[in-house]
Amino acid sequence: MKKQEMLAEVEALVRPLAEQNGYELVDIEYVKEGKEWYLRIYADKDGGFSINDCVTLSRAVDQVLEEKDPIENAYHLEVSSPGLDRPLKKDKDFARNMNKLIEVKFYAPREELGGERECTALLTAYDADLKEMTLELENGVRITTAVKDTALIRQAVIF
Repeated sequence: MKKQEMLAEVEALVRPLAEQNGYELVDIEYVKEGKEWYLRIYADKDGGFSINDCVTLSRAVDQVLEEKDPIENAYHLEVSSPGLDRPLKKDKDFARNMNKLIEVKFYAPREELGGERECTALLTAYDADLKEMTLELENGVRITTAVKDTALIRQAVIF
């Protein structure tokens, strides 16, 4: 089974478990680090995802994955919150961060940024069909750009 097919099967098993417990399934990763494989499940909920939430979801996921066995090789299961600085990937990530400051790193220098490749700006619009976002810079300049032209987009964490 291909990795993408396996991840889709795991997501189909995990999503209902997350939703039953009032969690939002944010992302699933299956990665090899050194000689070990890791299945990482990122979930969240309003008010924050606690260690007890990690334990609850981890136990439910472990049980169903043991039963259905969609992953052929041995792996470590990790369930956690994606954290404040998680990348914005899905339409709902952009919706959740509308009118908030985000950090954006572009693949190529941008004229609007004085030749820089990164900025912190206000996310003012997102078109889910075109996968384009509009940013308002500190100086009031607006940039509309395709998400595919960015290396990283995440909520700005300001201390």
